[in-house]
Amino acid sequence: MKRWMKWTAGSALALGVLVAATAATGLYLAEQKRNRYIDIKPRPVAYTTEAQTIERGRYLFTSRGCTDCHGAQGTGREFVNDGKGTRLAGPNITPAGVVARYQPEDWNSAIRHGVKPNGRPLLVMPSEDYNRLTNDDLNALVSYVRQLPGKEGTPAAIELPRPAWVLYGLGVIPDAASRIDHHQAPSRPVPAGVTVANGQYVANMCIGCHGASLAGGKIPGGPPDWPAAADIRPGKDSAMARYPTVESFVAMLRNGKRPDGTPIQVMPFESLGQLSDVDARALYAYLQALPADGSMPPPPAAEVALNR
Repeated sequence: MKRWMKWTAGSALALGVLVAATAATGLYLAEQKRNRYIDIKPRPVAYTTEAQTIERGRYLFTSRGCTDCHGAQGTGREFVNDGKGTRLAGPNITPAGVVARYQPEDWNSAIRHGVKPNGRPLLVMPSEDYNRLTNDDLNALVSYVRQLPGKEGTPAAIELPRPAWVLYGLGVIPDAASRIDHHQAPSRPVPAGVTVANGQYVANMCIGCHGASLAGGKIPGGPPDWPAAADIRPGKDSAMARYPTVESFVAMLRNGKRPDGTPIQVMPFESLGQLSDVDARALYAYLQALPADGSMPPPPAAEVALNR
């Protein structure tokens, strides 16, 4: 009996030492990852004040998730606070905020690549959703943000419990920069329309939560109590089975509810509700055409070459 008790106590002590060592290693690696240098060569963004381009930028800002983290006026916003040690707030990105000294290439680095002007990773920026923006759309988005009135706003906040930092250090929770192919070319221009090609372009905004194959799963970096993102490919286990018509799908984007009236959690409906009917219907067309095995069908050649 005494031998068993000694063995149990020894095992518990060894386990405790292992856990402590793992935590210490994770915290050390997290600090190394936060301060790593990412060598990219982003192209400078072309600024413009042309009215039609600014309007396109406004549409992208309101419909592609920017307002969910930075607020409708770009002055910053707290978007996660679970009361358990996780608090995230997007920074003020008006000319009075963190972007005040951004150079043309810095916008590309931050938005497309998740990398700060100093080459360090942005930990929360969902750049995987924006990495495939066309050059014209990136120019339009930045041009719109640059003309926002400069105002004081909410300071950025990244407050995570220690276990989350350990998981980040051990690679379980990735930052956006580690999820991006930084050598991938921007999307080619696609004409607006209710087409699979345009829907595939719009669907880039879904990658951060639903994954590159749109198969869903645990949302990287999300709080533990967040539900897993749904599988939105066709198939018997797909959430798309609830939306047999494009009208039912668009209604969900507008009201944030399933056809049975139950609310959907976590989805950025403040932005999704701003998608134009054309883009919302194109997104549905693409999701319906997506193979259930997760492979990505190339857009029809005739739909690729035109400018947006």
